[in-house]
Amino acid sequence: MRRLLVLSATALLASATAALAAPASVDVTLSPEMQKKFAKTYGEREAELLRADLKASVEKALANTDAYDGARIELTITDVKPNRPTFKQMSDTPGLSMQSFGIGGATIDGHIVSADGRTTPVNYRWYESDIRQAYGNWIWHDAQWSFDRFARKLARGGEVARQ
Repeated sequence: MRRLLVLSATALLASATAALAAPASVDVTLSPEMQKKFAKTYGEREAELLRADLKASVEKALANTDAYDGARIELTITDVKPNRPTFKQMSDTPGLSMQSFGIGGATIDGHIVSADGRTTPVNYRWYESDIRQAYGNWIWHDAQWSFDRFARKLARGGEVARQ
């Protein structure tokens, strides 16, 4: 009986500690220049897809760590390049097809506001440099790769500086 009571108290303390440590909130926006570029060149649908993709990558990476519990992470996609033409680009330029490809990547800027109010700037940039490696299966392959690399580095607990 006493052992059961000790186990119950331990479980209660563990759940209370987990409840106090709220996961970081992640907010992703596009820079004004990128909003114009998406409206004119890539298409609005693609903008929302990339915003959701970066947010999901960061939340997934931070789910397994308590590095930024209680923090607010505010990110801005300041540049992005697709590997393949977007649907809007293909409709605007008849010579393009999904067979067309190039190097892509992304630049992310932002800041982290910790639970105690301290603000730390973050920025990350990665673009594929070898066309032989750029033959991804979908439009935003290298941008996705950039988002995942950024999220993994962020989850390790160190603020990410320009790479």
